[in-house]
Amino acid sequence: MKLHYIFYPSNNNDNNLIILHGLFGSSKNWITIAKELSKIINVYTLDLRNHGNSPHSETHTLKDMILDLKEFIEDHSLNNIILMGHSMGGLVSMGYALNFPDSLNKLIVIDIAPKPYPPHHQKEFAVLKTDVSQFKSRQEIDQYLSQIHPDLVIRQFLMMNLQRTGTGYQWKINVTALEKGIYLQEIKEFNQKTFSKDTLFIKATDSFYITSEDYPLIKTYFPKAKIIELKGNHWLHYSNQKEFLKAVSEFIQTK
Repeated sequence: MKLHYIFYPSNNNDNNLIILHGLFGSSKNWITIAKELSKIINVYTLDLRNHGNSPHSETHTLKDMILDLKEFIEDHSLNNIILMGHSMGGLVSMGYALNFPDSLNKLIVIDIAPKPYPPHHQKEFAVLKTDVSQFKSRQEIDQYLSQIHPDLVIRQFLMMNLQRTGTGYQWKINVTALEKGIYLQEIKEFNQKTFSKDTLFIKATDSFYITSEDYPLIKTYFPKAKIIELKGNHWLHYSNQKEFLKAVSEFIQTK
């Protein structure tokens, strides 16, 4: 699958950073971060399958997304790669690193652990399955969706997937494929594999995705992992952008 991407060139070196967004996200979520990091490294922000402007597919597995990423890297003849993924994108990044370790220099994983997770996005899917075809404005849509999901920040995040039609709006995201996606469970299939290069795990303090009990498991898969905690929620690149950029920039530039 040919993934949609945005390229932010750097004048400083020939190293490449690939950024993978989380569930319900897209390359658009990373514009500010990518522009800032392009001061020190070439940056590619990708839309994973069934998200953003990338093609839709009936399947949404971790293996699918790993092979999509492999195809992207080969199509663009990329080397000197640092791979960074958030949440679902972090699972893809870990899976890719464990299966194709020689093609990466470093790995950055944002607020996700190498373990299976139960489905836990019921409210978000309820929002995305709402028929928005007859609404006249985003304000109307938000007002209606507030009855389904009371969290304004998450609603605004989900509404980034809206696009205008001739009569109203529609969701760009492939809700059907994502809701039945099994990617949350698949990381366990990579047992016995390791990525022994420099790895940074960033845990958000106000999030359940990584716990201190996960640290030994992280070290099993990623023996050189450095684990840091930053104040903020699961979307650290928004909630603590300054400290997030500082930590990532330092890790990228460390020899």
